[in-house]
Amino acid sequence: MSGTIREVVVVDGEDPSGSASRIILADDHPLFRAALRQLLSAQPGLEVVAEAADGREALEVCRRLHPNLVLMDVMMPKLSGIEATRAIKRELPTTVVLMLSAFENPDYLLRALRAGASGYLLKHASAQQITQGIRQVLEGEYPLNHGAAVHLLRRLFDEQKRPAPGGGKRASNKEEDRPELPLAAPLSEREIEILRLMAKGESNEQIARRLWVSVSTVKRSVRHIITALGASDRVQAILLAIELGFLNNDL
Repeated sequence: MSGTIREVVVVDGEDPSGSASRIILADDHPLFRAALRQLLSAQPGLEVVAEAADGREALEVCRRLHPNLVLMDVMMPKLSGIEATRAIKRELPTTVVLMLSAFENPDYLLRALRAGASGYLLKHASAQQITQGIRQVLEGEYPLNHGAAVHLLRRLFDEQKRPAPGGGKRASNKEEDRPELPLAAPLSEREIEILRLMAKGESNEQIARRLWVSVSTVKRSVRHIITALGASDRVQAILLAIELGFLNNDL
């Protein structure tokens, strides 16, 4: 790896049970990384395996360690969090990226979702909110502030259906922000219904209660929806469904 290893701290050893979720902290503020490390190290089932001080280091460490999750600051030197997210998801599509932001900037967050992020956490959130958000996204649910994420998805949907100037097809704001669209796979009517509820921000438990089915049934359906759309997670499945026209006027 190029540069000094003082900026990238790799933790030797893994959880002996092999069950801990491996996490990389990517932020250019050492004190904030140290606080996050201390918080997460005290949580059962979560293991901080590395830190990175910029987006380029985050990408390099991900290539080496293949983590389950990256906590990625939006604004970082050398390679922004959004650019690093795009590169990580291209090479390691199963790695979950959760953005860190000091403030809610809809433009940055929408670009982050398009780049492959599964959501975001606010840096000033409480310790409980941060750990809860991490566990939620690792379990395939929406992370913290999912209501805002749903608002961003609705904004994307509005952009998709708004006519382009001159009557042509409206292009994405940034070509590099768009996911590579897979061929649409058949989904059942029930799965389309679940997809619509997912897009409205409902959890697996809420969907199960609404449809009078078990949570395990909903989880199986969500996994099939994600696979059928060629997505890496729940949020990316909704993004693809919007761009493929599955949701029509449902948002």
